[in-house]
Amino acid sequence: MKHKSILFAMLLLCLGMQAQTKSVSVLGDSYSTYEGFITPKTNLTWYHAKTNKGQTDVNDVKQMWWHRLITANGWKLCVNNSYSGSTICNTGYRKEDYSDRSFITRMDDLGCPDIIFIFGATNDSWAGSPIGEYCYDAFYDADLYSFRPAMALLLSHITDRYPSTDIYFILNDGLKDEINTSVTEICRHYGVTCIRLEGISKKSGHPTIKGQAQIAEQITKALETKTPDNAGRSK
Repeated sequence: MKHKSILFAMLLLCLGMQAQTKSVSVLGDSYSTYEGFITPKTNLTWYHAKTNKGQTDVNDVKQMWWHRLITANGWKLCVNNSYSGSTICNTGYRKEDYSDRSFITRMDDLGCPDIIFIFGATNDSWAGSPIGEYCYDAFYDADLYSFRPAMALLLSHITDRYPSTDIYFILNDGLKDEINTSVTEICRHYGVTCIRLEGISKKSGHPTIKGQAQIAEQITKALETKTPDNAGRSK
């Protein structure tokens, strides 16, 4: 009887530990992709195990910012829905229609996580997507081909779709000022924490092994010490 009681207590302890393990989902672009670790598998990927050394030195999933962060905190990966080259709005490179891959198209496919990291706006900046006007309601299809309305829809929808989830927006360094100010303002409007990166090491415009480590470190620091600029909806 005593043996059974001990086993039962151990089972409860294990279940309690599992219940405390937080799950993480990522909605991102090439900076967060890694072959074999994104959903759906058809999403275009930048980082691979068999990498082009002229393009990047990253060749192990453990080097990715999100893997480092999850491992360091004892979390687990729920969904990594990242797509290389994707924009938040529906206008991509060469003014092409990116509604098949945009962040606002993929924002429902993140599983049921405790934490969501949105890492985007880089391609909107690089592609020269239209900025548009600030808009916080009545999102028409035509508006979503511009950055500001699409960014607002993204945060409006995600905060409603995932009400009990901690949500963070990661803002790359080196982007256009109008992208930076737009992201900061829209995150503030929806009470979403914006984590602004600085001095990230890159090759071919993408984080190197060092850069991936820097991203993880800067996110960790932001989570530990929230300032008025990055304090928001997240607990």
